[in-house]
Amino acid sequence: MNVMSTVAAGIDPWRDFAGEGWRERVDVRAFIQANYTPYAGDDSFLAGPTERTLAVWKKLEPLLAEERKRGVLDISGDRGSSITAHDAGYIDQGLEIIVGLQTDAPLKRAIMPNGGLRMVETGMQAYGFTPDPVVAEIWTKYRKSHNQGVFDVYSPDVLAARKSGVVTGLPDAYGRGRIIGDYRRVALYG
Repeated sequence: MNVMSTVAAGIDPWRDFAGEGWRERVDVRAFIQANYTPYAGDDSFLAGPTERTLAVWKKLEPLLAEERKRGVLDISGDRGSSITAHDAGYIDQGLEIIVGLQTDAPLKRAIMPNGGLRMVETGMQAYGFTPDPVVAEIWTKYRKSHNQGVFDVYSPDVLAARKSGVVTGLPDAYGRGRIIGDYRRVALYG
């Protein structure tokens, strides 16, 4: 059921919200301004941590201290990250209600070679970890990184413009796949 079908069914999904303009067009700012109520109280309404939470936190404290000392506690460098890359990880399985670490151990970092193998290898080496040669083989022979995929679709003219600095802001660096090219230099320099 979507908003239009709930309205057609006589249910007003917006009945408790103020404002009009955001109902006719996408305008998040107008919605927030019409419906935001500042809270000037204190945190006395919040519950404190439970004994279970304190026990789990106590197990994490030495790991956090070690991570602060070393920069990174551990890295799962033998596989690229995905939602199914690691077995379930726990801090203390018997105490945990909300479960699901991102890797199979607390504070163990996953690698993301789809964003670029060189970045993964450089990051691992910076913290004293050795990149796995099997991962390097997979991401150089069988898989393309985001960067490689983007470069494969650039024409020779775009590559030349990028290299010369005429065009900047192209989506060919890790994490920049959703930005728009910055073409101001083209107008400035012809």
